[in-house]
Amino acid sequence: VGCDRSKNLVDICGEKHFQAFVCDALSVPIRSGSCDACISIAVIHHFSTAERRLATIRELARLLRPGGTALIYVWAMEQEYKNQRSKYLKEKNGSKNKEKEMNTGTAQSDQGLHNSSQDSAWSDQLHNGLKDESCGAKPVADFRLPVHTNRTSFHSQDLLVPWHLKGGTKKKEESVDTVLVPGGSKESQELSPVFHRYYHVFCEGELEAACRSLDCVRVQKSYYDQGNWCVILEKL
Repeated sequence: VGCDRSKNLVDICGEKHFQAFVCDALSVPIRSGSCDACISIAVIHHFSTAERRLATIRELARLLRPGGTALIYVWAMEQEYKNQRSKYLKEKNGSKNKEKEMNTGTAQSDQGLHNSSQDSAWSDQLHNGLKDESCGAKPVADFRLPVHTNRTSFHSQDLLVPWHLKGGTKKKEESVDTVLVPGGSKESQELSPVFHRYYHVFCEGELEAACRSLDCVRVQKSYYDQGNWCVILEKL
C-alpha cells in the first residue's frame, strides 16, 4: 500500500493497479501497529522544522507492529563522502538522460533536476529561523533561503531546489518563475514554469540522532548511500 501527498502520482499508481491513497506523512490514516514494514524515501527532507521532521519519524513508527521495520532515506549534506563523489555530482549538464527527459517533457526526480540561470538567485521566502549550523553550513543572509545550483555541493542545510517543468501549463493562481528552454528551432523554444521546492539536507548523524531520540524504536543500521543518509529502524 502506497501513499503520497500528490493526487496525480497516486492516480498513476491506480492506473497501474497498485493500492495507493493521498495523505500527509504527519497523519497517515492507517491503524497503529498494523504494518510489518514501512518505507520513507525522499520525504522527510521536505519538512521545514526539526519538530516536524521528528514528528514524521514518530508517525512512521506508530504504523509498525512490534518487531516491524522501517527504512528511511533523506538527502545528505555530504555529497562527497570518504573521497567519493555522489552520483548526483557526477551527472554533468547535457547528459543523455537529461536531454531525454527535457525532450519528453517530464519533470525529473528529487536528485535529477535541471539547471537554470536563476539557480544562484535568492528566494523571497522567509527562513523559518530553525537553522542547524552543524557540519559547516553557512548562515543564510537576510532571513532568505538560498536557491541551490544543481549538480553542485551544498553550502546550506536549508535551501530551495529549482524544479523545471518542461512544457507545463500553470494556473492563474500559481506564482512561478519562468525560464527560456533552449531548443533546436525558434518554434521549439518556450517558457516553462520553475517551482522552488524546500529541502533540509541532513548532516552525518543527524537522521540517526533524531531516530534515537524516540524510545519506541531501535536503530538497526545507519549508512550512507549515493548522497543519502539512510536508517533502518525496528519497532520495540
